[in-house]
Amino acid sequence: MSSTIEPVLDPFALARTLSGKQLIDGQLVAPRSGRTFDVVNPATQETVGQAAWGDEADVAAAVAAAVKAQREWAKRPARERGKLVAECGRILDAHKEEIARLVTLETGKALRTESRVEAGVLSDAFTFFGGLAPELKGETVPFNPAMLTMTVREPIGVVGAIIPWNVPLLLMALKIAPAMVAGNAVVVKSAEEAPFAVLRACQLMQTVLPPGLLNILSGMGPECGAPLVAHPKVGKVTFTGSVETGKIVYKTAADKLIPVTLELGGKSPMIVMGDADVDKAVAGAVAGMRFTRQGQSCTASSRIFVHADVHDDFVAKLKAKVDAMVMGDPLDEATDIGAIVSRQQYDKVLNYIRIGEESPGATVLKCSALPADPKLGKGLFVQPALLVDIPRDSAPAREEIFGPVACLFRFTEYEDAIQAANDTEYGLAATIWTRDLKTAMDAVHRLEAGFVQVNQNLVVQPNLSYGGVKASGLGKEATLESMLEHFTHKKTIIINMG
Repeated sequence: MSSTIEPVLDPFALARTLSGKQLIDGQLVAPRSGRTFDVVNPATQETVGQAAWGDEADVAAAVAAAVKAQREWAKRPARERGKLVAECGRILDAHKEEIARLVTLETGKALRTESRVEAGVLSDAFTFFGGLAPELKGETVPFNPAMLTMTVREPIGVVGAIIPWNVPLLLMALKIAPAMVAGNAVVVKSAEEAPFAVLRACQLMQTVLPPGLLNILSGMGPECGAPLVAHPKVGKVTFTGSVETGKIVYKTAADKLIPVTLELGGKSPMIVMGDADVDKAVAGAVAGMRFTRQGQSCTASSRIFVHADVHDDFVAKLKAKVDAMVMGDPLDEATDIGAIVSRQQYDKVLNYIRIGEESPGATVLKCSALPADPKLGKGLFVQPALLVDIPRDSAPAREEIFGPVACLFRFTEYEDAIQAANDTEYGLAATIWTRDLKTAMDAVHRLEAGFVQVNQNLVVQPNLSYGGVKASGLGKEATLESMLEHFTHKKTIIINMG
């Protein structure tokens, strides 16, 4: 099979085409209420389209379509489901440039450094999980020789998936691909700031998926997301977003006694030992802070602890590295860093920088340069900031900023660095940089995080188990294990042969 939809490389035209639409039962339809809300280009503050303002009526229609489609989908052999999901990956790969341009337009992320990468991983996730379909198997249990005892994996039914705006394509894929392979139908609620690229991706997949199997709604959390979580026919919720909203989702799901996967916030530490390769550590800090994503990442290495022996050298090289990055039009191939996603987020980031500037003993180093192009004068651009020697108990050092702001602290004792790294409510990711194997092995076991790396800072991708501890969430994503544990029930079957 192949896609019958031609790529549209003009993101502005594509946004207009998708305006006012949701995907329910295989069709692009207007919201029942007829209401819409503006989608704004963060780089220019121009309205590029209107998203459908979904509500409880739309949720009901989408879930009803999902319930109907799931019954037949679950009857298909797992390998057949896997082939169709893998075919989705091939279709998305053929359209990855248009999807990358569209997500750039609505999120402000740079096309070359961020959006193309995300669009590529989007298609890879579907191919990856499609290939795992034969692993949806049970086991035989040696309970009693006179009884045939076995387990089977069965789908949950309808999955509600709520996704964020910072990496909407990838995080949607890590939810819906394994859910569908496992035999479930899905209703997605997109982020208000980024509804179009994910809608386009779901539209493209309709060329191979049965109608109603994959539905996607847009709207506000209280009016669209909350009814989705609360719907009696939704048997599983997978959510990525803030801790505060995650708690609300968890409480609602608890009332229904349904399983939940939560990927929440982070305040990830990066420890640079005195024996570390400083140049590699600096490159790791640039990648880990996700400066090309304007720091808008749950795993951003936003607390960097540097040994006093290399501290000044590290800070100088880090500033030089970020200074060399170009901030500008996200759709421009020369741009490294784009714009902050929304006015609310922009104001929040600037406030944290202001607090840093007013903190005693702290030095704020602003990096790169704001765009000179007058067309971008109203854009939500923020210079990356390094808050050096900021007090460890200050708000920027403890709270998730979700912007291009890194807090740097010097230390002399390894134990102090480990304790400081763990002194947070979050536990999503952590890294340590050292040439000493003993130190590295000690740290990976003691750092309180779900995703720990040594001398590198890779982003989440298929086949790497991803998820946090403490306030950073519940459950793991991106692997065979996550597909089995989060999107199926295990049923025990006993046949008495006596």
